[in-house]
Amino acid sequence: MGKLIVISAPSGAGKTSIVHFLLEKIEALSFSVSACSRAKRENEEDGADYYFLAVEEFQKKIKNGDFLEWEEVYKDQYYGTLKSEAERIWEKGETVIFDVDVIGGINIKKQYLSDCLSIFIMPPSLAILEERLKKRGSESTDSLHKRIAKAKSEIAKSGEFDKVILNDNFDIACEEAKQLIQTYIR
Repeated sequence: MGKLIVISAPSGAGKTSIVHFLLEKIEALSFSVSACSRAKRENEEDGADYYFLAVEEFQKKIKNGDFLEWEEVYKDQYYGTLKSEAERIWEKGETVIFDVDVIGGINIKKQYLSDCLSIFIMPPSLAILEERLKKRGSESTDSLHKRIAKAKSEIAKSGEFDKVILNDNFDIACEEAKQLIQTYIR
């Protein structure tokens, strides 16, 4: 078994952009593609951004024990990490990097403890987070309110992560994450 890097944050805090930066800058990292049961967004690719599974298929994989971690984030909206993803990356001799929600990140850390570095990306404020989500243009008013409410509870769990990085300046946040990970991998 190899090492794992968990990057978690409330939706809209910048975790996916930071993970993309890290994958470009640190050769030893390999992205773990999560599975989800939500609809694919216009710019997303199956097998690259997520494995898009039907709700029934996701539930079957849960019953079969195929997930390292999973969560029903909203009614019939499941997210999870397939065990086969981590095994695929370790077989290549690389370090797994996860872009997962906060509960998923905590669950992975609990299972792997010293083999896992968990990083929480903190948004500058809830108001800025809400603006970022609005700019995406992918959220209904109802969905936006759900995400902000969820973000409040997720921020309260930030202390369960090894490190917290404030993303009020994207370049600085990326460099801080890069330094932490390079030190950990060594």
